[in-house]
Amino acid sequence: MAIVLKPPSALPTSKTLPTIFLAGSIEMGSAIDWQAEIAQELAADDVLLLNPRRDAWDSSWAQTIDNPLFRGQVEWELDGLALADLIIIYFAPQTQSPISLLELGLFAGSGKLLVCCPAGFWRKGNVDIVCARYQIPQVASLEALIAACKRLAKD
Repeated sequence: MAIVLKPPSALPTSKTLPTIFLAGSIEMGSAIDWQAEIAQELAADDVLLLNPRRDAWDSSWAQTIDNPLFRGQVEWELDGLALADLIIIYFAPQTQSPISLLELGLFAGSGKLLVCCPAGFWRKGNVDIVCARYQIPQVASLEALIAACKRLAKD
């Protein structure tokens, strides 16, 4: 049975399940809730999904290091990325996803990324070049991303 953790839930201190961080487009109103789709597809699998899409996100929060709510969100994401066995990044074509681009750069050399960057994403060329340089596997669709997650959950 899949377990889904979202901020501000505490992250585990040790892992007993394959752990997947769901990085990628979140822009409210622009990006579909693809994280929920993955969680639904993997519901029967023994996997821990770390979903940064906070249920109680407040866009009025000051995005500064001095705001404990915002800082907690960012630190949860950084800790979750470090904890994960697999980081998937989905770049939705209708978004800009600057934080996802940052995460791609931070973890490009980690050996634990899988990227889906469909045609139409505004910086697809950059993403493709980074993936080629660091030998990061890419899939062409959200469906292929889900299938790859299911394979990890079965291993």
